[in-house]
Formats: sequence, structure tokens, C-alpha cells
Amino acid sequence: EFRQLVQYVIDHHLGNIISQSWGASEATLKDAKSQQEVQKWDALFHQATTQDGITFFTASGDHGATDVVDQRGSVLSPTPTMAFPADDPWNTTVGGTSLSEIGGTISETAWGGSEGGISAFFPMPDYQKLLPASVQSELHNRRGIPDVAGSADPSSGLIFYFLGHWVHIGGTSASAPLWASIGAVANQMAGHPLGFINPALYKVATSSKYSQDFRDITVGNNNVNSSVKVKGYPAVPGWDAVTGFGSPIADKLLPDLIAAMPG
Repeated sequence: EFRQLVQYVIDHHLGNIISQSWGASEATLKDAKSQQEVQKWDALFHQATTQDGITFFTASGDHGATDVVDQRGSVLSPTPTMAFPADDPWNTTVGGTSLSEIGGTISETAWGGSEGGISAFFPMPDYQKLLPASVQSELHNRRGIPDVAGSADPSSGLIFYFLGHWVHIGGTSASAPLWASIGAVANQMAGHPLGFINPALYKVATSSKYSQDFRDITVGNNNVNSSVKVKGYPAVPGWDAVTGFGSPIADKLLPDLIAAMPG
């Protein structure tokens, strides 16, 4: 049904930015029927991003370095696990950060719930082969997520107006639409839909413009210490499996992203 919704958006030209805050654990999608559905989604994402000018911003998930193993979503995997469609390489996947203010100074660190790691389903896409060799070796030629990040900690998340009231929310279901809004501005600046932005995004982020276009998050991790204990990943300089390349400095990033787009 979700796939039909996305197809409806494409067929009726309802927009070129799609924000996705749903996910299903890879641990629940290993059977043959599930894999067939994953492949149908992957084909749709490929078509939509490269042929229909759609950009997908997808929440990485809120379980840190793991995800659930049951259909009810109540039991966490004791081993590192990612979510679909966050793991799909045709998505721009958004992790989460925490904001804090001390003495008038605002700092940004990795949010512990930011889901990130290595996909069991998808190989490393070409654009991630721009990452340093040391990072690629840690990914074992698999798709790593997230790509980028934004404010997601519920204690410092976002407010939005819903049904007549201001509501405070968090999770990567906040950071993904935050990036979707930035993507919409990028389309407006370019004068046309950018579509699949990941190759250009990685080109910019692995260039000398990285420090001016992104806030590199280097503090925190997504270790899980709840009903299960799963060793996650640390936030480190450059790309990492908690915050990706970090948070955007949008006024600097967008012109560089547009200039890096092919054609």
C-alpha cells in the first residue's frame, strides 16, 4: 500500500520531494516474499530518482545500532541490524543529532537513538566508494547508513503546527522532513527537480568544501544499552555510521550541491 502511495505521487506529479518516516527491520524481511517486495521497492526508487526527478529523504530509524526482530516491533535484535528503506541506496538517509546550550554556546552531538550501520541487503553504492579507504574497509563493501543527519533528539527536536496546536517531536522522523524542506529549497534554487542527489552530495562532502557545508559531528555514539546490549558506532571526523556527514550548513551546501549535480 505504501508503494502504491509513492506510485500515485509520481503518476499524478504531486511533488518531487518525498519524506519517509516508516521502516521495517531487515531482520523481518529475510524470507523470499519479503525480498521480492524489497526488490520491487528498489526498482521503484531507482526509476523515481533517476527518471522522474524524485528525491527521497528517509529516516534512518530510532533504535541506535539495532532494530526489531518481530512484526509487533517490541523485541530488539541483539546484533547490529538496520531498517528498510533506510538501507536502500536510492534514498538519502537521515540520522539524528542532539542539540544543547551551555552558557549561550550551542553544541551538536550524535543522538544515541540515531540508527546507523551496515546493510545486510545492499552492496556499497558507487557514491560511497568516494569515502576514505579506511571507512570503506569498515563497511565491508556494503551500504552504510545514514548519509546525513539533523536535529532528532526528542529533548531538543522540532516543533510543528498540527491540528491547531504546536507539537514537540523528535526522532529521525523529525530530521528526515527537516532535510526534505532543505531539498525543496534546493529544487527551487536550481529551477528544476534535482532528483537523485547522493552522488553529488558525496562529491561535495568528500571535497575541500566539506567543512564549510556541513557541521561534522564527532562526539557521541549509537550504542544500545536497553533490553539488549549492542555495540554501535562512534561519531568521528568525516562520515560515520551514526550521523553520516553530519548536519547541513544549508546556505553554503545548497549552491555547492546544485553545482555538483550532473548535466
